[in-house]
Amino acid sequence: MIEAGEGSDHPVEVRSVDELEATFHEGGRPRAEWKIGIEYEKPVVDRRNGQSVAYDSEPGIRRVLETMLENSAWRGIYEGDHLIALEDGSASITLEPGGQLEMSGRLCDSLHCADQELRDHVRELLAVGEQLGVSFLGLGIAPKTPISSYPWMPKARYGVMRHVMQTKGTLGHRMMQQTATVQSNFDYTDEADALRKFRLSMALSPIFVAVSANSPVVDGRPSGYRSFRAHTWTDTDNDRCGILPFAFETDALFRSYTEYALDVPMYFIERNSTLLPLRGVTFRRFLHEGYESHRATIEDWRLHLTTLFPEVRLKTYIELRSADSQPVDLMLGTPALAKGLLYDDDCLEAAWGVVASWPIAERLHLNEDAAKEGLRAQAGRFRLRDYAAELISIAREGLKRQAVCNGEGEDETIFLDRLQEEIAAGFCPADRLIERWEGIWGGDVDQLIAYSAYH
Repeated sequence: MIEAGEGSDHPVEVRSVDELEATFHEGGRPRAEWKIGIEYEKPVVDRRNGQSVAYDSEPGIRRVLETMLENSAWRGIYEGDHLIALEDGSASITLEPGGQLEMSGRLCDSLHCADQELRDHVRELLAVGEQLGVSFLGLGIAPKTPISSYPWMPKARYGVMRHVMQTKGTLGHRMMQQTATVQSNFDYTDEADALRKFRLSMALSPIFVAVSANSPVVDGRPSGYRSFRAHTWTDTDNDRCGILPFAFETDALFRSYTEYALDVPMYFIERNSTLLPLRGVTFRRFLHEGYESHRATIEDWRLHLTTLFPEVRLKTYIELRSADSQPVDLMLGTPALAKGLLYDDDCLEAAWGVVASWPIAERLHLNEDAAKEGLRAQAGRFRLRDYAAELISIAREGLKRQAVCNGEGEDETIFLDRLQEEIAAGFCPADRLIERWEGIWGGDVDQLIAYSAYH
């Protein structure tokens, strides 16, 4: 999603909380118009040494973007003299703070559409990698370069966030610079539909962490976690991260989320294409008092919503944020699991029945347990592996009912096959990596990088 230049040079002032809440109501779409959007992040490393590449290094991130711009129909997005994103009218390539490359795919009618887009994206990256000598990793974290040596991308947004996160927790810079995820975005019809999807997605976040855990090595050594990426969120900025308890308590999601967002300190506003830091002023205070000569606008609100990082985020769609980035053959597993559960009413209800009884206190720490133990983590009397197996069976039924087929007559359940095999065996991707790390790789991080590179 393109972040530069989002604000208007002539913003219209907003005066009430009701106007802010209305942005969520405006997101409702009839079922026939529901889409899925998927965002894929991946670390980028120098093939010669496995180190994460900087913006202006050789090879570097600038050259990656320039090469993609030269060889395709992308259009460049700049901040000053810096090429910081690409877009083609339906999809975009953006940079995470440490140079992780993110593909925000177009809105697709089906997982088959997303699969073709992913295949095309990987082919383009492989060509660029061969030309420049870089590799793109199917991992949830860059495994070799220590955080003390990590690069920063030249985006004004990240300069503000970098400063603020130094004051909020000990893992914020790791989260920003090293981690990579696959995010899935889903539509809703109205507030009642959004509530059901948001609540279930929040409840399932430990499941998504566990089945996708794929970041066991950081700074060249084992982290003690299967998903160190998920662990970084526990000490990044508790004002804007984690599980939101009101998801399990409210009957008015849009107002509850609005009230939550109003009390989160703001990073910045945008005026005349320039970001202005707000030094911790909450949006509620900004709405009532303004900041210096500036008054709150809907554009400010929309920008503020992009700086909230709960496990499930509400915009004019629902964004699931709990999965590590994956090997290419598993990349669509978690989006398929979510689509099977969220886009069929009966399956959504059945999935909620699987996890509805978990106490709120357990929900608040289960993501960390999943980050550490993966599918072996315990929830009540059962392991997450058992819950995941039941949920993937429900999702398979949901995708069968949706009956969206490719040219060969295959429905979307094909995207669950690999994930279901791994869950049945009790393995998340990190378990496979740890097994090799302790075995044939002998603790050699370069072998991990070679194994995890897109091929």
